Amino acid sequence: MSAPRVELLRWQFEMTWSLFEFHLAELVPEDFRWEPAEHCWTVRRGADGGWEPDFAEVEPDPIPVPTIAWTTWHIGWWWTVTLDHAQGRPPRERTEVRWPGADAAVDWLRGLRDEWSAVLDRLTDADLDAPAPFPWQDDPDKTVAHMVAWVNGELMKNVAEIGQLRLLRAASAHA
Repeated sequence: MSAPRVELLRWQFEMTWSLFEFHLAELVPEDFRWEPAEHCWTVRRGADGGWEPDFAEVEPDPIPVPTIAWTTWHIGWWWTVTLDHAQGRPPRERTEVRWPGADAAVDWLRGLRDEWSAVLDRLTDADLDAPAPFPWQDDPDKTVAHMVAWVNGELMKNVAEIGQLRLLRAASAHA
């Protein structure tokens, strides 16, 4: 007998997260804002002292190389909004999701992981067939299962980006 879909999606999420933990455990504060190229996106201090991400409504061409700080903010943004939708809360605006800084970023991401795990714990296979509350609110062909698979895919991509940036920074320090 095959495993319920929710178990397969959770397995995929946990596998991706375990790869992320490999990199999270090795990050140091200096890794976050290291700029791997001249043309990059990062987070910068705003007028209120908080961190503000570089952002454009239309993706620029060429696409800027993100820093680890920017990528961790990006994860926090899309995951926070997904969690808001999944739990029936009013979704936050992009500008309301603030990067907490290098010293708190890993704990912030682990907190989002815990919150997402609680959402996954409540899902049944029947729940997976409901219309997706995000990011396809108006597409009746997209379900909660699509949303969960999208989170897994987006996280996998961002984990790979962070891992590559961390390794490149380490390699450049030894060059």
